[in-house]
Amino acid sequence: MFKNILIIGCGLIGSSLLRGIVKKKLTKQIYIFEKSKKNRLITKRLFKKVKFLKNLDNKISNMDLIILATPMSQYKNILKNVSKYITDKNIITDVGSTKNNVENLIKNNSILDRNFILSHPIAGSEVSGPEYGNSKLFKNKWCVIIKNKNKKKLRLITKFWKKLGSNTVLMKTREHDNIFSITSHLPHLVAYNLIKTALNFQQKNKNNIIKFSAGGLRDFSRTAASNEIMWRDIFFSNDRNIINSIDMFIKNLKDFKKKIQNKNNKEILKILKNSKKVRKQIIFMKQDVAKPNFGRDDS
Repeated sequence: MFKNILIIGCGLIGSSLLRGIVKKKLTKQIYIFEKSKKNRLITKRLFKKVKFLKNLDNKISNMDLIILATPMSQYKNILKNVSKYITDKNIITDVGSTKNNVENLIKNNSILDRNFILSHPIAGSEVSGPEYGNSKLFKNKWCVIIKNKNKKKLRLITKFWKKLGSNTVLMKTREHDNIFSITSHLPHLVAYNLIKTALNFQQKNKNNIIKFSAGGLRDFSRTAASNEIMWRDIFFSNDRNIINSIDMFIKNLKDFKKKIQNKNNKEILKILKNSKKVRKQIIFMKQDVAKPNFGRDDS
């Protein structure tokens, strides 16, 4: 599909892309730019034929596809270097969870604006690092691709993600950032704060409650174990939408509290039943499986 692909950043997502590209034979040669010595050593051990770039220099112009798979706080410096060498022959895409911030970085740079097709694979895990990469990470998962005037390159990026097993959908930037502030960013924020609340409770009561973690706290802890740099960047990059989501959540939380105080049986049951309906919809749309206990074996 491509002659040369460059992946910038080889953590969980970058190494999963690497595995998928190699398995599907989507390029003749694949290159990696990775600042972490540890990640480079792990990747070299896993893939002997991968070539590593020491710098983002004039070799960039030979790359048919360049994929940014770093925390978003690194985008500014990377794009500053990359823009010196790319031409209209190159395509750039990324895997970031917010898009308005990226559009703001490229809008005043004509070469980037023409050749950057923003994408967001809805895939990941609480673990990070190239050793956890998975060639099937994107299989049957949605990948959002941001609408772009360059139809030819838009089609190529769409085809690329489909080859990796993704279902693709086109969105506008504002729609994307608004939707994922609720479906992804707020749940992670809630998970981090639930763990913080549990630790505050433990400190106040001088009792080790972690060993009694029920399914709820246990599953929230998995979400809260995600990469802290990546999630800090997401919270800062989509701050306006996330703050609106937090305000909505606080309003509903206060309302729920009031219903408990008033022993409002009818309204509480209505909320709980509606939540079960949402779960059934998620399973019906194949965003999760119906297997009890999320596939865990506690025997």
